[in-house]
Amino acid sequence: MMTTFRRRAAGIRRSSSQPRQGREDDRGQVPLVGRVFPAPTAAKVPEIIFLFWVIKILTTAGGEATSDYLKTWGNIRGGGTEVVLFVVGLIMQFATRRYRAFAYWFLAYAIAIFGTGVSDFLHLDVDIPYSGTTLLWAVVLAAIFAIWYRSEGTLSIHSITTQRRESFYWATVFATFALGTALGDFTATSLGLGYLASGILFGVVILVPALAWWQLELNSIVAFWFAYVVTRPLGASFADYISKPRRISGIGFGDGQTAVVFAVAVVILVTYLAVFRPDIQGSVGPATEHTPAADST
Repeated sequence: MMTTFRRRAAGIRRSSSQPRQGREDDRGQVPLVGRVFPAPTAAKVPEIIFLFWVIKILTTAGGEATSDYLKTWGNIRGGGTEVVLFVVGLIMQFATRRYRAFAYWFLAYAIAIFGTGVSDFLHLDVDIPYSGTTLLWAVVLAAIFAIWYRSEGTLSIHSITTQRRESFYWATVFATFALGTALGDFTATSLGLGYLASGILFGVVILVPALAWWQLELNSIVAFWFAYVVTRPLGASFADYISKPRRISGIGFGDGQTAVVFAVAVVILVTYLAVFRPDIQGSVGPATEHTPAADST
């Protein structure tokens, strides 16, 4: 009798554990979005290699110049184009089940353009000063980080193996681009540094997380996101320096021409990544659990 009871209890525990695992998997999908796009089967973001940072800075620069050029089309045509690029990028990226270089970097570039446009709209059309937009996007970014960490227990890019975590990731990317745009304009314009000096400033600042990680054992996730945020004002400042007229501290190459040069450079480098695949993360399944102590960038 006792043996039979134990067997039944064990059976109940096994059967109840299966739906629980199913519910855990379901929580990895985003409501509505999960009905349209497939669940990831592997990491949806690249491994962080040196070329990642090169392309990231090029996309920030190209996104700045492209958005500024699209502003000449007006808020309807220019802004509408930015929205279309952003939506197309989202569809391409979320339709994939693992990291694909062209889909990932197309969305990153689209966010660079759209994030710049949104940040500039708040300043130019809503009349929020650069200090205000910088603070606004800093608060937004901090809120996303807090909600992401509370929900998933990690901010590691090695944990982007579910649709929900990927959604947090891209929301963070958008906020970093908008924040970087506002911050770069704040230092160059409000503080009067000019574009070149502003770019040099952020070129020095971006070394801080790298050195702190190398010498002071700064948490790799913190170091990654610190550097990631700084790439935006770094690339945007140099793009503005190249494209803007001399009367506002640029060299006057033009927004359109600058946008084309950076876009071509990104296409060439992303093609290399797509063909040779040096940035594919190791085998990490969607069900893999991550903890803050175990995760690394």
